[in-house]
Amino acid sequence: MHDDTATHDDTLTGSSSAALPAAELPGEAQGGLPFAALSAAAATALFLEACGGGGSGGSTSDTSGSTPTATQQTAAQSLSADYAAARFLQHAQFSSSQSDIDAVKAKGRSAWLDEQIAAASGQKGWDWLAERGYAVIDANQFYQMDYQANYMAWQQILSQADGVRRRCALALSEFFVVSISGVSTLQWAQFAVATYWDLLTENAFGNFRILLERITLNVAMGEFLNTLGNQKEDAVTGRLPDENYAREVMQLFTIGLVQLNLDGTPKRGADGASIETYSQSDVSNLARVFTGYQADESDGMTTSAVAPTYRLKQVGYTKRPMVLNASRHSMLEASFLGVTVPAATEGKAALKIALDTLFNHPNVGPFFGRQMIQRLVCSDPSPAYVARVAAAFNDNGKGVRGDLGAVFRAVLLDDEANSTAGLTSTTFGKLREPMVRVAQWSRTFKANSLKGTWKLGKFDYSAVDALTQSPLQSPTVFNFFRPGYIPPSTAMAASKSTVPEFQLVNESTTASWVNFMQNIVRSGIWVRAPELITSPDAATPTDGPDIVPDYSAELALVGNPEALVARLNLLLCAGQLSTATVSMIVAALGTDQTTTTSTDNSKRSYVAKAIMFVMCCAEYLVQK
Repeated sequence: MHDDTATHDDTLTGSSSAALPAAELPGEAQGGLPFAALSAAAATALFLEACGGGGSGGSTSDTSGSTPTATQQTAAQSLSADYAAARFLQHAQFSSSQSDIDAVKAKGRSAWLDEQIAAASGQKGWDWLAERGYAVIDANQFYQMDYQANYMAWQQILSQADGVRRRCALALSEFFVVSISGVSTLQWAQFAVATYWDLLTENAFGNFRILLERITLNVAMGEFLNTLGNQKEDAVTGRLPDENYAREVMQLFTIGLVQLNLDGTPKRGADGASIETYSQSDVSNLARVFTGYQADESDGMTTSAVAPTYRLKQVGYTKRPMVLNASRHSMLEASFLGVTVPAATEGKAALKIALDTLFNHPNVGPFFGRQMIQRLVCSDPSPAYVARVAAAFNDNGKGVRGDLGAVFRAVLLDDEANSTAGLTSTTFGKLREPMVRVAQWSRTFKANSLKGTWKLGKFDYSAVDALTQSPLQSPTVFNFFRPGYIPPSTAMAASKSTVPEFQLVNESTTASWVNFMQNIVRSGIWVRAPELITSPDAATPTDGPDIVPDYSAELALVGNPEALVARLNLLLCAGQLSTATVSMIVAALGTDQTTTTSTDNSKRSYVAKAIMFVMCCAEYLVQK
């Protein structure tokens, strides 16, 4: 299970050497989206365009040999400021609307971000589920708990107003991993997962130590990593405390495998080898601390009012932290990481010693900080960038350790994140995660659930158009990809540059993204309601799309491909499409005869085609 996440080169991700594999554009999508206008040569060029090339702002005008007028210079400066604001917004949240761009320009990045951090959290996932009647036991609801957890997770990232908080919570969910599929045996599993998500959103800008304790005692985490029901040793039966959480809370949630310098680089021993942070003895001893915890079922049981009759715990237990059953807690001495919990120490006191020890370990700042940079800004940040973020973790400027608001401010406001040098660099950036792309599409174009249900699943109905990623659906505790992943036999391997998201990339997933987008981009997402499913392989779509985008602003630009592509370049790419790519897309759209007098269906297809071209090209997929 060990993953050497700490080892990395000083260089950033060599994205230009890892263009996405070529994929043929599919035929017409459901709803009649034509792609014939994009020639085979143009399609090949779009998909083989070097990742990260460009950043020129996509201007197609030729001003060679002429001196820009004062008006032209002012317009260029304004556009440059729009691009810079959009770039910052796309790091900080899922999308960059024109109103958000204007707000960032008017207030400045720092002040705008402070407002977002200070703003109250939006609707909780738990409350959203309860509001829709999912807390009622009946023959239809009881077996749909995993589906409902998916609805909640997607609704939270696609439509909740507090985008910065939700984006940071999603990043946290890929560090402190709990997966919906891994807790499905819980009663009211969807509400347990929702409570876990709510912990992340509510504490996204709080303190790491508080969040760590709440995660440790959360019933979903307890089920996922075996703390729930974990019992002390028994000499008669030979039972020993389960070590799963003890191992992962060190390896994945706090200190990692090797000792780190402040800048995230491994410390080395006299022999030049990295130094391990913990041993098997540390794991076995720490495991004793996490014994004796069980669900708080103080409000008893409930029975369904309709046949067939079900008897379950009251759903409220999923909101409450696990409680200690002292009779099941180990009272043995526990020594780990140079600290000893004396024998006969009461369970809550033992937990405090353990979590304080982990929280105060010098590895936490660089280990956690580097992965937050990876999730929000770039795949392989420089050691200096990591050191600055780790320093903010260690001290927020007011003597407070673990201030997550200060950490995210350091990640998002750092010069390395916002410098124009990154725009032309071939070694800076990150591959946009598939679920983040969907969230950006939804938020950019103000998608809404017509039925108010947001019944989106894992998007894995078919390998042909699978998304390969859904929120809170990691296949393992190691997330969808390893933070130390380096694609073998690539230029990135030669430079030891980490690019985690590329662990999802192959010929099949590249094509499936194109197919997925083709399925949703014109009319929206045709949700597949579980109540219509008769078997796992017989999903039946509803009678029409439910998650529908608002393209009104884009439809007004039909017949003006330059203006339409310029708008998409700003809102989706922060101006990072190269002049060559812009020209190619404009030329492809120019072959379409759709005009302002065409039918609504034709105009919608025209807009969808433009969005498809942009969101499937490499300069969009690799975010600078």
